[in-house]
Amino acid sequence: MKLKNPKADLRRTYKRVLEICTIISLAILIVAFKFFPHLSSKGMTIEGPQELFTVKDIQQTKQETRPPPPPKPPIPIEAPSDDVLEDIEIEDTEIDFEAEIEAPPPPKEEIEEEPTYFVAVEEMPSPIGGILAIQKKIVYPEIAKRAGVEGKVYILAFVDEQGAVTKAQVIKGIGAGCDEAALDAVLKTRFTPGKQRGKPVRVQVSIPILFKLK
Repeated sequence: MKLKNPKADLRRTYKRVLEICTIISLAILIVAFKFFPHLSSKGMTIEGPQELFTVKDIQQTKQETRPPPPPKPPIPIEAPSDDVLEDIEIEDTEIDFEAEIEAPPPPKEEIEEEPTYFVAVEEMPSPIGGILAIQKKIVYPEIAKRAGVEGKVYILAFVDEQGAVTKAQVIKGIGAGCDEAALDAVLKTRFTPGKQRGKPVRVQVSIPILFKLK
């Protein structure tokens, strides 16, 4: 049996090598903590989109209790009658499509009758203040003045029972705005109502209006 060489036997030095390595590593750590106490590492910054949030105050709603619905009214029930069927007459419900149906008559149009005005009565209406009162209300048109228009305008006036002129129209005119001026003056004039047998009546009367330049 051969004996191993003590220099080639690693198990004999294994324990001592482990102890030396442990002592050296501890010495390195102590030196590192003593001379380099603050070791800073560069931090990583991650940039990203920033989102803003707005917080709203939500008002708390109050739930009101509704009153119960009113009770439904009772449905009236008619009492049965023995002679109900005897009073009902059932007619023929068949439709005769060949029968001629008369069209309904057209609706009647109500035509308002215009009041009648007398042409001649015992007392004819006359303007209060005479024809001169109408002449004072006339404004001579500027166009007629420049054109030198003169003459008479005849107005037919419809006078009611109260002496008011309800409407008027030009019978004969001379133009240049004189017809309208005469018509407006007559409509603004009050008349004494015409009379027949002492009773006021509606009368139409012709009135001459003179246009003359001074």
